[in-house]
Amino acid sequence: MNNSSRYVLGISAFYHDSAVTLLRNGEICFAAQEERFTRIKHDSTFPINAIRSALTFANIDMSKIECVSYYEDPDLKSNRVVQTAKNLFPKGSDAFSQVLTSGFRSKKLLSKHIRDVLKYNGEIYFGNHHLSHAASAFFPSSFRSSAILTMDGVGEWATSTISVGKDNKISLLKEQSFPHSLGLLYSSFTKYCGFKVNSGEYKLMGLAPYGEPKYLDLIRSEIVNVHEDGSLTLNMNYFDFPLGKRMFNEKFEELFGMKTADPSQSTDTFYMDIAASIQKLTEEVVLNAAKFAKELTGEENLCLAGGVALNCVANGKIIDAGIFKSIWIQPAAGDAGGSLGSALDYWHQQLGMERKIDELTCDKQFGSYLGTEYSNDDIEKILQQSGAVYHKIDDIKLAENIADLISSGFVIGWFQGRMEFGPRALGARSILGDARNSEMQTNMNLKIKFRESFRPFAPSVLKSEISNWFKIPNDSQNIYESPYMLQVAQIHESKKIENKNTHAQGLSKLKLIRSSVPAITHIDFSARLQSVDGKYNKRYFDVLTAFHKKTGVPLIVNTSFNVRGEPIVESPNDAYKCFMRTGIDFLCIGNFLLDKNEQPKIPIDLEWKKEYELD
Repeated sequence: MNNSSRYVLGISAFYHDSAVTLLRNGEICFAAQEERFTRIKHDSTFPINAIRSALTFANIDMSKIECVSYYEDPDLKSNRVVQTAKNLFPKGSDAFSQVLTSGFRSKKLLSKHIRDVLKYNGEIYFGNHHLSHAASAFFPSSFRSSAILTMDGVGEWATSTISVGKDNKISLLKEQSFPHSLGLLYSSFTKYCGFKVNSGEYKLMGLAPYGEPKYLDLIRSEIVNVHEDGSLTLNMNYFDFPLGKRMFNEKFEELFGMKTADPSQSTDTFYMDIAASIQKLTEEVVLNAAKFAKELTGEENLCLAGGVALNCVANGKIIDAGIFKSIWIQPAAGDAGGSLGSALDYWHQQLGMERKIDELTCDKQFGSYLGTEYSNDDIEKILQQSGAVYHKIDDIKLAENIADLISSGFVIGWFQGRMEFGPRALGARSILGDARNSEMQTNMNLKIKFRESFRPFAPSVLKSEISNWFKIPNDSQNIYESPYMLQVAQIHESKKIENKNTHAQGLSKLKLIRSSVPAITHIDFSARLQSVDGKYNKRYFDVLTAFHKKTGVPLIVNTSFNVRGEPIVESPNDAYKCFMRTGIDFLCIGNFLLDKNEQPKIPIDLEWKKEYELD
């Protein structure tokens, strides 16, 4: 290890998706969410386990850390809650009490906690929530200059911002303030449709194509005014989230004439239409904001971050509109990515360190393969301790064997290399299947993921073959890239299958065969793509290449290696447990292949499955 290395440790915690990022000389060395280690989905506690893993990975201790950066300003955040509570008094008294009882409502208290827990005596830097988002998007990108759009629920006061990034500096140009928030509006409808806030928004997005935007005009006229610059104004008579109790009130339900759905009602036609309506409005707001960012900055590139940036359908609208030449989206766009942004903000803007840009590369995120990694020796020891039956496969044969199994209809648990940072599985902690199989979507949803049958699956596609299978922006100079599964594209006309049943409604649409790869073709003929080129994940690229050679199809189903309600697996032990508890047929972990039929029978805690089914 080079003794001259300089380390910055970025932290996000105490609200949603706690995470840590370790920079070495300004480069991302390690990044991971705390949930992967505690097995508590969206764990918001102080990320001590992720911090320990980061230090172990770099083979250092806290004495080597030059600065600990925190992703937001707790003083400003507390000020917002206190001011809101005062404005709503006496209704806001509960929110005010929460601030008074919070152990980390100030920089002083949080600094003490960091020093006590980490035994740390160095510098502590407090950033700004939306600046951390902006920094996480711009600094790892390959752009020398760019417009930056951030949109989420709320940070300290801001709910969305437009900035411009140039070299190693970011300048804020415009922001919208709480309570007027696209993220909180979308989360309110997430709750109304029976899903969890800060967890089920992607379910709402997946449900939307099954419905019709019948309530769009009602939402516009009563709930929100949408402005041409991408800002909006909420009618707060319908919302309770400033009080800290719930997202909306009885007036909201009365407006639509239906009570909030329980999970069993989410796929009723009414809630499908509600989902379609709010998704349509969200796409409009995001597109307006992107257009205004272009007008305000004059930049040809755009960077996106914040929780709304995970709405890949809305992202696709920006791309289709051709407003910008290039777009880059932070794969850990939510609060977890704030740990990365705050560290980069400190490095470049506080220290003034040069930003090294290689415009020939995609970015400085390294495929987002930034987490823990296990050697074959580590894996074999854990498999032996579990009593697993396994076979070791040479590198030369591994890709072809896995491609054979996938093409034969088997579902594969795939655990390779460094864990992904962010909510998407990108071929390191994934479950793989054959996209040609018309039963694959339903089987994987119900028998393996234990989740709603309507949920779409994403394809991993060989980058060189995307234009042959999907409609992409017409740019002969660039090969389309979507390495982080944050953009959607329509299936190519040549791959569609005409279906004469045009009267299908609701979930009955799910059974219709729409293309030659039905498992990844959503009911609106879209797919959320991950482009794969082998630069950072050669083993996964080799599987896709072997599958393409065998079948003529350059794509497979890729979904995250977990079940409903559980974080993506972090360790070989997590992977083996998930493999044994589900309908996964084979587990490929490092160079070891496990056949479910050869495994010893182990007692399965039925409460485990019950817990996640109810999530």
